[in-house]
Amino acid sequence: SYDPHRLGRHGEDLVARWYTERGYVVLDRNWRCEHGELDLVVVRDGDLVVCEVKTRSSLRFGHPVEAVGPRKQQRLRRRTGCWREATSFRPRAVRIDGAAVGGGRVEVIEHAC
Repeated sequence: SYDPHRLGRHGEDLVARWYTERGYVVLDRNWRCEHGELDLVVVRDGDLVVCEVKTRSSLRFGHPVEAVGPRKQQRLRRRTGCWREATSFRPRAVRIDGAAVGGGRVEVIEHAC
């Protein structure tokens, strides 16, 4: 049966593996603060990357990353600031990526917002 939480976790697993295969280290998954949740926080060479993961069982309702509009982008930036305040990690640079998972494929869009 269709379980959206399981589907989301599976998508996050695939995206985490995509990053680790490229030399990133996963620092946090599903990190929560008063402003919401960050799906994935990774680092490589001092660069911090926050990734919003969107998993769909099909593309019938459009590309998954299209679901990340301007308001969601603003919230992601706020949550990223909260994560940085809550940790002692001082990155060289920060970027926010979007990842689309569907049909067994992972597509990461760097600098999505």
